[in-house]
Amino acid sequence: MFQSTHSKGIQALMATLGCSSLLLISAMAWAQADEAASEPPTAPTEAPGDTPGDEASLVAASVQRFYDQTQNVSASFYQTYVNRLYKRTDRSKGRVVFKKPGQMRWDYDKPNGKVIASDGKRVVIYEPADEGERGQVIEQPITQAQLPQALAFLMGTGRLQEDFTFRLLDPAKEGYSGGHVLELRPRADTPHYARLLFYVEKRAALRGLVRRLLIIDHNGNRNRFDFSAMKFNKSAPETLFRYQPPAGARRVQM
Repeated sequence: MFQSTHSKGIQALMATLGCSSLLLISAMAWAQADEAASEPPTAPTEAPGDTPGDEASLVAASVQRFYDQTQNVSASFYQTYVNRLYKRTDRSKGRVVFKKPGQMRWDYDKPNGKVIASDGKRVVIYEPADEGERGQVIEQPITQAQLPQALAFLMGTGRLQEDFTFRLLDPAKEGYSGGHVLELRPRADTPHYARLLFYVEKRAALRGLVRRLLIIDHNGNRNRFDFSAMKFNKSAPETLFRYQPPAGARRVQM
């Protein structure tokens, strides 16, 4: 993902969920949520007959309902990327904000310092350079890029039941015995990932909250996102998503 250890990590993130060659890739779901953190939406009760009867589909429906109530979410994130071929692990962290429809911003902590932002119309990725060199910027209209399905329902632009098939995995084997582990496979083939794992809260007060997202690509590489200090439906000004990179940054054409 990054030119340095951190730089290789984010590029792998971008390649995993991408919008086009190197452009829109960020993956997410909601992970390691602080139960005390700013009033998560009330988990709705399940309406009889509104979802297919199998348990995996019911879990997926609870996730969809939980995030249908959420206009924006902010969180700290911790990303772990495992490259299977090179047997290498890269880690990075930072802060992310999502706002419907189609807006997001990822700010990576230093020494990485990368920023990924979408205002719903364009995606901007800024990657700082080493001292004495110019950073680089990649920009593309969002209409020319396919939003990652893993993000679409969180950003108000997709529906899980329409985009994926589901099955439940053994939570004990997946190290998440307190909840559900939902495997999602895209209904339409995509080169960006083979499957997703949602680690889903099952307690009534937080039913449908995704505490962790794991993205597995066709080469077996694994991108995991854990989120903490989550805040729901708090102020998120539009200017946050209209990111302007530093003056003098080198623009890369896609």
